[in-house]
Amino acid sequence: MESMLTLLWPEIALFITTCVVMILGQSKFKDTRDLCPGLAAIGLIVSGFLAWYFRGVTSDAVLPHLPYYGKLVICGVGLMLLMLVAGSADRELEADAAKGKPFEPIRSTRGEFYSFVLFSLTGLMLCTSANDLILLFLALELTSLPTYVMVSISTNRNRSMEAGVKYFFLGALGAAIFLYGFAMIYGGTGTTNFEDISRTVAAQAAGGGINPLVILGVVLSLVGLGFKIASVPMHFYTPDVYQGSSSSVAGFLAFVPKAAGFFAILSICGLVGWSHGVTEQSLPEGPRVLLWVVAALTMTLGNVLAIMQRSVKRILAYSSIAHSGYMLVGVIAGPGPSGADFERNGIAAVLFYLVSYGVMTIGAFAVLACLEKKRSDGSLDEVDDIDDLRGLARTRPVLGWTMVLSSMGLLGLPPLLGFLGKLPLFTAGIGAKEIILVLVLGINSAIAAYYYLRLAYTCFIESPETTPNAPKVVEAPFAARRWAGVISMLCVVGLAVFGSWLGNLAEIGATYRPPKYVQPAAAVVPVSAPTP
Repeated sequence: MESMLTLLWPEIALFITTCVVMILGQSKFKDTRDLCPGLAAIGLIVSGFLAWYFRGVTSDAVLPHLPYYGKLVICGVGLMLLMLVAGSADRELEADAAKGKPFEPIRSTRGEFYSFVLFSLTGLMLCTSANDLILLFLALELTSLPTYVMVSISTNRNRSMEAGVKYFFLGALGAAIFLYGFAMIYGGTGTTNFEDISRTVAAQAAGGGINPLVILGVVLSLVGLGFKIASVPMHFYTPDVYQGSSSSVAGFLAFVPKAAGFFAILSICGLVGWSHGVTEQSLPEGPRVLLWVVAALTMTLGNVLAIMQRSVKRILAYSSIAHSGYMLVGVIAGPGPSGADFERNGIAAVLFYLVSYGVMTIGAFAVLACLEKKRSDGSLDEVDDIDDLRGLARTRPVLGWTMVLSSMGLLGLPPLLGFLGKLPLFTAGIGAKEIILVLVLGINSAIAAYYYLRLAYTCFIESPETTPNAPKVVEAPFAARRWAGVISMLCVVGLAVFGSWLGNLAEIGATYRPPKYVQPAAAVVPVSAPTP
């Protein structure tokens, strides 16, 4: 219990920060309200320091070092997300207050918005620390529930509220499915503790076979968690929700729920025994076949449907679906044989790719968040059509090159970060003898080149829009969003140079402790003394 409390200090620090931010956001003084994003950033930095300071404390789950890696990543990417969402709340209200109108706290959502951001990141951290099915469920819901509200209030248009409603009801369906799966795992093992579940499953496997109720529970859990990672068949909400929410919030959705889903999937798969490739000790056949089919369909549908889009948000939404399929290849490959290096460790490949994908997709959404269309009546609307990006590298070089490098990184073009992230997925899949799935991954990477190169071509090669009646594209007055794009661009190039450091950290986070069955000692039968 004491070690678990020590493990949760980063979450405790972030929760305290969240409560303070919520209160400061209601102040009638603008200088006090402006402290919210800065205080939130300080809270993330403190939380990251605590995760590093207590790095020697491990979880008793099957991935004991996952909290250390996951929390450092969450704090780093979370700082970029804070910059990305700058100005998403109370923009009109603050503008009216600057003109001398009285501030109305009841209309203010700044404190709540930044609190929701921190609550969601706290839930994501808890997903890495969870050592119990109940705690994992609560962590997943703490990650998701704030995002439903964030989508609804991200803009003042009806489409955001519509997207929020869709997201909420489909999220409730996904939660019901994986919670039912958790209940079946409990029914088949008699416990909710991860360590006890893994031991019970190992004992069942040694005794003739894993309880079918456990297998069914794992399958249902993986299907429900597919909503978090936007995998087939739980992907339908993704393009509508991304397009209906603001670009900043869409960038938040692209990383946080997906990371939570993959942390949970890695934990659930580890409970039922996990080895490298198709062996007697690999994932049970039911979960493995399910993940195989879902991975192939998710990659293919995501990339094919992205080709048909003109909305940049929808392109990135379907891209997000495809990337979930890529990472599932690493999940199927598993931790590799004992002593496997990074290139053959599927778990390390997934953890590394999560960071790569998060950094690159934040850059793409930061470009959209920095641009607005100013109509003839003076109203502003977000940039979304691909034609709005024409010639961006000429008119606004920083934003244009950010989109070009982010697109090429997401494609996996060497020597950028995306290439270093995707390569271990190939090698882990080949090492696991999943040759057909690796071929599907390669073909889909080629298909994705069409729309990623299209984005880069539009920004870099095409001439700027010159139609007289076209809305004028202007930059949003939020420097933090621009800095989020710049940092993302630097990471796409810089982390490719220092990728070995991040890879070593991912390998530590992927340390797998397989469940072991200890044969009980044979009972000693006393022998009676011979009769004299």
